[in-house]
Amino acid sequence: MSTVFDFPAVSLAGQPVHLAQYDGKVLLIVNTASACGFTPQYAGLERLYQRYRAQGFEVLAFPCNQFGAQEPGTPADIGAFCEKNFGVTFPLFAKVDVNGAAADPLWQHLKHAAPGVLGTEAIKWNFTKFLIRRDGSVAHRYAPATRPEEIAADIEALLAK
Repeated sequence: MSTVFDFPAVSLAGQPVHLAQYDGKVLLIVNTASACGFTPQYAGLERLYQRYRAQGFEVLAFPCNQFGAQEPGTPADIGAFCEKNFGVTFPLFAKVDVNGAAADPLWQHLKHAAPGVLGTEAIKWNFTKFLIRRDGSVAHRYAPATRPEEIAADIEALLAK
């Protein structure tokens, strides 16, 4: 069985990233967008990152333009927007598709490991979140409307293990 640590990714700067580098950490993997009603969640994600990163927690953000074309920008635009508006310091990755035939393999894995409501695997909108255990397995899937601060207790529980 695969874990998230078995997948490659591409940084926002276009560099290959092996997710194995996060082995042993608790992760929150999120599909993001800069022009979405949930975009202010970037601030809450950054607060979680600052609060727990010293304990082995990382937020990994994957911009996605599949929902209402709400992430049309270039990598430079995305990075500048996140830094200027929300002070984001956690890792941002290259834009991915999370649904459909071209869905990124990591996202295919996440959706299969933690289906949503009524067992559907499709990502419904931006800011769907997956909480990952230190062993790379998926612990929880959260809806876009779930605010980052609502996830804090689950993060603390995984960090304590």
